[in-house]
Amino acid sequence: MSAHRRVADHYARRARQEKYPARSIYKLEEIDRKVRLFRHGHCVLDLGAAPGSWTMYIADRVSRSGRVVAVDRAPLTIAIPHQVAVLQADALSVSPEELLRAAERNGFDVAVSDMAPRTSGHRFVDQSRSYALFSRALEISSAVVKAGGHFVGKIFQGPDFETARQEVLERYEKARIIRPKSVRSESYEIYLLGLGRRPDTQPPSS
Repeated sequence: MSAHRRVADHYARRARQEKYPARSIYKLEEIDRKVRLFRHGHCVLDLGAAPGSWTMYIADRVSRSGRVVAVDRAPLTIAIPHQVAVLQADALSVSPEELLRAAERNGFDVAVSDMAPRTSGHRFVDQSRSYALFSRALEISSAVVKAGGHFVGKIFQGPDFETARQEVLERYEKARIIRPKSVRSESYEIYLLGLGRRPDTQPPSS
């Protein structure tokens, strides 16, 4: 067995042992460890939340005093914690008004998206579709993330990456790239972060 396969199997086994539905939990855990995204009491938007690993992790980090709005057409396969509101809807077309109603607050402190396209085997096509998902997630979240808040989105590396980075910098003070160790070595996925939402559009910080 190759080294990268052993690493992938390690994270899959660990996820089963810790009762997470997917190994993607460890990608978010590493990102959070590096930039300290979540705090007790935070309100967080999880776009494309199914099956629910990221939602579980975030709910634990924000505690019962926080709020998580998880959006996906597919049902979550986890026990839903008290502080989680689930919107079973298309994460690409949900309105800011729906999100804020579910949040029961005037905005989100953090928005995350682990959405990825169904891969076709054609790298350019997959990268283009990934960029479209990333850009839409950034647009939706930017309408509801408070000034000073943060964004995390998955994107495949490719020709559109620099465009995506510039879109982040139009809305956030800093852009940061993180490729977690738990990403399979053959994958070209990375996470592009927007840190410090610019206070030029709604909603304002509270």
